[in-house]
Amino acid sequence: NSPPVFELLAEVGFDWLFIDAEHSPLDTAQMQALMQAAGATPCVVRLSASDDLHVKRALDIGAAGIIAPQVNSVEHAQRIVEAAKYAPAGQRGLGIARAHRYGLRVREYMQSANDETAVIVQAEHRDAIARIREIVRVDGVDGVLIGPYDLSASLGRPGAVDHPDVRDAIARVRDACLEANLPIGIFGVTPDAVKPNIEQGFTMIVAGVDTVLLATAATSLLTAVRQIQRQAPVET
Repeated sequence: NSPPVFELLAEVGFDWLFIDAEHSPLDTAQMQALMQAAGATPCVVRLSASDDLHVKRALDIGAAGIIAPQVNSVEHAQRIVEAAKYAPAGQRGLGIARAHRYGLRVREYMQSANDETAVIVQAEHRDAIARIREIVRVDGVDGVLIGPYDLSASLGRPGAVDHPDVRDAIARVRDACLEANLPIGIFGVTPDAVKPNIEQGFTMIVAGVDTVLLATAATSLLTAVRQIQRQAPVET
């Protein structure tokens, strides 16, 4: 929860920034402050829960899109779309919020929001894999993000994201998205982790974690300094 860190990441040049409300203690006001720090860089919020209230709150504070976790059925995907779209495409409520500049640009925002707001569902459970060809064809779903770690756990291979069973499930999602001409994404901590997926046609790439980036850089720095110290001549 650091607006200066978010501002710095926006300056680096990422296409978009991922705000994770599912596995972090961030509340709505904190997420809004991060988006304000990000400036023109689009921010996508992974919801803490896939329901109407959390969809509405994320979009009202100005998220460019939402990522709904654990969407395992067509009906659930349809509910997410309905919550994210204004009538007649859905049933999103209207309240004074940052998304339309606190009421100053309500009409302009409502005219474009349905087309410009990304609705992304996560395929991270074996039930989603079983129904993926139907889920990707739900009108209003704009993309699918694979959660490899939760997926591996649901397949009885917790953490083994390179296990053949997990790789096969990921391939099934990829094939379904390609058939439906729908963007597909995946999460990876490092470039090496996402490299094979990019080569296979994944275009929505979530790479890196703020805390991991900081810890990795700090560890590298400390290791290098200690190595220099060990190699320095000892005065007698």
